[in-house]
Amino acid sequence: MMRQGKGSAFQMLRLGLPKGKRGALMKRAEILVKAAVLVTVLGLGLSGCGFGQSRFNPFNWWSKPQTGEPVALYVAPVDPRGLVGQITLLKIEPYPGGAIIRATGVPPTQGWWDAELVALPDDGSGKVIFEFRIAPPKTAAPAGTVPSREIVVATSLTDYKLQDVTAIEVRSATNAMTAHR
Repeated sequence: MMRQGKGSAFQMLRLGLPKGKRGALMKRAEILVKAAVLVTVLGLGLSGCGFGQSRFNPFNWWSKPQTGEPVALYVAPVDPRGLVGQITLLKIEPYPGGAIIRATGVPPTQGWWDAELVALPDDGSGKVIFEFRIAPPKTAAPAGTVPSREIVVATSLTDYKLQDVTAIEVRSATNAMTAHR
């Protein structure tokens, strides 16, 4: 009859370990089991500290959700600048890595400032649309000649943004200009 005690040959074959390595593995397993038991006991002990009112209780680390006033969602500010009077020139200049969109506009009088090409949201049509926005003068200004009122603005688009673009349009108060690929 074969003995199936602690050090039997049957267990050595079942574990598939030589006799020398079995002892070290068993010691590690015993340490892991003891550590798991210790962590469990400590966790249960701390969770019961102070009958639920203690700072050591993990369930008290976060406050309970409270209801309050609804928060308004972010709304993008409306651009107070108006559109330039007329666009006289639209030029697309390629450069390594993208393109520069340059537009020349003519406002009704001199003194207009803070000009910018503002991109409108993409509608998926393959057309990028910009508005030529400009702020009015602080005080009344003379009309002057057309060349003295010209304002040039530019922006750039990367090759990545230009991937699916078939046309670029710039809009003003009275007209729009479009460049196609």
